[in-house]
Amino acid sequence: MTLSSVWQHTMEKSESLSASNACLHKRTGVYYSFQELSSTRRKGFLMEHAAPFSAFLTDRFGRQHNYLRISLTEKCNLRCQYCMPEEGVHLTPKSELLTTHEIITLARLFVKEGVDKIRLTGGEPLIRPDVVDIVAQLYKIEGIKTIAVTTNGINLARLLPRLKEAGLDAINISLDTLVPAKFEFIVRRKGFHKVMEGIHKAIELGYNPVKVNCVVMRGLNEDELLDFVDLTKNLPLDVRFIEYMPFDGNKWNFKKMVSYKEMLDTIKQRWPELEKLPCEASSTAKAYKVPDFQGQVSFITSMSEHFCGTCSRLRITADGNLKVCLFGNSEVSLRDHLRVGSSEDELVEIIGAAVGRKKKQHAGMFNISQMKNRPMILIGG
Repeated sequence: MTLSSVWQHTMEKSESLSASNACLHKRTGVYYSFQELSSTRRKGFLMEHAAPFSAFLTDRFGRQHNYLRISLTEKCNLRCQYCMPEEGVHLTPKSELLTTHEIITLARLFVKEGVDKIRLTGGEPLIRPDVVDIVAQLYKIEGIKTIAVTTNGINLARLLPRLKEAGLDAINISLDTLVPAKFEFIVRRKGFHKVMEGIHKAIELGYNPVKVNCVVMRGLNEDELLDFVDLTKNLPLDVRFIEYMPFDGNKWNFKKMVSYKEMLDTIKQRWPELEKLPCEASSTAKAYKVPDFQGQVSFITSMSEHFCGTCSRLRITADGNLKVCLFGNSEVSLRDHLRVGSSEDELVEIIGAAVGRKKKQHAGMFNISQMKNRPMILIGG
């Protein structure tokens, strides 16, 4: 039974429900009482009635790609050292960036083929004027379980009530230090208190966990590991410590990278009772928790212990290129094919061919550091 037929069936069954006690869920078309309209119920329904996964999004190593990250803009209101070169970047002309219609068209196509999670990135996605409308349009696409955003948090407190109403399910907020002066040094701008305000607004609105992304760099912020862990004592946060990764212009070198095991050892010296948590097979994070703390910590070990074997992610850049690997420099322009009028079937073939070429794993941190790739800001986190 397809989702469409389930929709029809459940609508027929729900006719006996009174209008005052039920509403039509706009993603699944199922009538539920107001109390039952939750993200958990949506996800459970979609899992139960999921169609077979598309061969076009399955690579030759059997990895199924159900997670799409879409960059909404190359622009950002911060200048983080590990993301943007100090001299800035050459921005793509607006006419060459994906339009809102093109973003939604591609999203629908990927969801039809099996993607059920979409994350909006940048640049800084919340500086795009129509970001709330984009979330609202994504929410209407039948089959999406999760709509997420990764943000620097500067505009979050102001926009989050509207984003939540539009259908935003999950939030990652970038924060690399808890020291305001150091924040200004790392991002080359002011704004620490706005980011903290955004984090607390997300908690206030019921997001749980609120994920906080912290890129750990030796000589800069590795001395704050314990302070970040301590944040999880009374707040429902998932602080995600990310190994420093090489991209064009960020002056990466091995000596600046603090490995997952080194971070873990430091934390265990303070909290020897730290517990490892179970995680999904396709998860990028190794999760831990101090017993009795509200939140948890995680480690993104892209460099020291890669997770390529279970990778389920694809990326679309703001200018419409499909990247099947964050660290690969192979790209295919979906924008160009859209604009010459390629059919849906042709687009799916192009996407499937790109996914089929995905390598078993990335080239390793030393080789990656020598490869030509975009700066992180032009990829989309």
